[in-house]
This record gives sequence, C-alpha cells and structure tokens, in this order.
Amino acid sequence: MSELVPIPSPGVPLLFGTPGNPAVVVLHDRFGRVPGLVNYSEALASRGFRVSVPDLFGGVCTVDPATADELMGALDIGVALAEIDDSMAGAQLTGDERVGLVGFDIGGWLALVHAQAGAADAVVSYYASLSAADHGIIPCPVLLHWAETDEWDSGDDPASFVARLRDHGTPVTEHTYAGTVHSFANASVTETVDARAAALAYARTAVFLEKHLGE
Repeated sequence: MSELVPIPSPGVPLLFGTPGNPAVVVLHDRFGRVPGLVNYSEALASRGFRVSVPDLFGGVCTVDPATADELMGALDIGVALAEIDDSMAGAQLTGDERVGLVGFDIGGWLALVHAQAGAADAVVSYYASLSAADHGIIPCPVLLHWAETDEWDSGDDPASFVARLRDHGTPVTEHTYAGTVHSFANASVTETVDARAAALAYARTAVFLEKHLGE
C-alpha cells in the first residue's frame, strides 16, 4: 500500500460529548478515520450526543483513492461488525441506551447491515446501499444521503434499495445533492468534497438523530 498516514489512538474508539447523552457511533469511509471525520463527530457531539468513532483500519488512514480501495478490500467484515458492537456498548455505557449509527461509504454499508439486528434506534447512511442479497429488514428509521453522480452494481442502485426498504415497512428519508459525486461529505478528500452539500447533509443528519434519539 502507499500514501498511508498513522492516526491518533489506533484501534481505540474516540469518544466525544457529554456522558448521559444519546449515543451515536460514526463509521468512517474507505479513507479511514481522517481528521475531517473527527471534526464531523465533534460537531455532532456539540448537538447533544455521546459520539463514538471506531477505527476499523487498525491505525492508518489515507487521502489517496487507490490506497483507500486497498484498505476497504482488506477489511474483515465480521471483525468490523464486532467492533461496531463494542463501540455501541461503550457509547451506551457512558451515554444513553438509545443509539444511532452514522456511516459513510463502506461505513454506511456496515451501518445498514448492522441495523438489521435491531440494536440501533436510527441509521444514517452516506452514499451507501445494500444489494438484495445483503438486505434484510431494518426495523428503525433510515436517512439516506446520495451523490447526484455515483456508480452502483446491478440491484444495489438507490431506487431499488429504497423500494425494498419501503416494501419492508422501514421509515426512510432520502436526499440527493445536486452536482455532487461519491465522497462529497469527506472534508479531508479535496478532490471530491462539496462543502455546501456536506453542511446541508450534516444539518439534516443532526435533526434526524435529534428526532429519533431525543426525549
């Protein structure tokens, strides 16, 4: 691999926010736990959440797309889902039993898969969907953020995925951001970030989590 950067506290979930607040686990994209994601998580914590940010890549991150693809390809899905379990439990111990998942790209896919177990009270996914083979019933509300221009395998395109969610009775809200491409909300990846769209998606995420995890 190339273009790898060590990150602080490798392998240890970062925790932000006041103990006792509703818990949120933020799952990074294929680039890893980059500084932009940490800033995003701190901003969420300022809205009244206890936020946990696990490191699924064992201590490295990157802003190089080719290296990011290598990191994503090497990810052990079973281990990642177990790390999400641990992050949820840790956030709940120092927060509230209510818990939300927020994921970007591969993190969004993991959030949607994990939510099928019924442990989450709300899920937010950025530019990620499930194929029919991976898709089970998600029993909590789901918020989906889509880039206007993206690439999807057959059957996991947004329209097909949302149709299955609604067929299952999952409450779903979706937004598509004009002029954006995949990874538009990753502030650390300057080639693709769209600051205005990212800010709007963050605001919608915060309001959604406040609605479904708040008092």
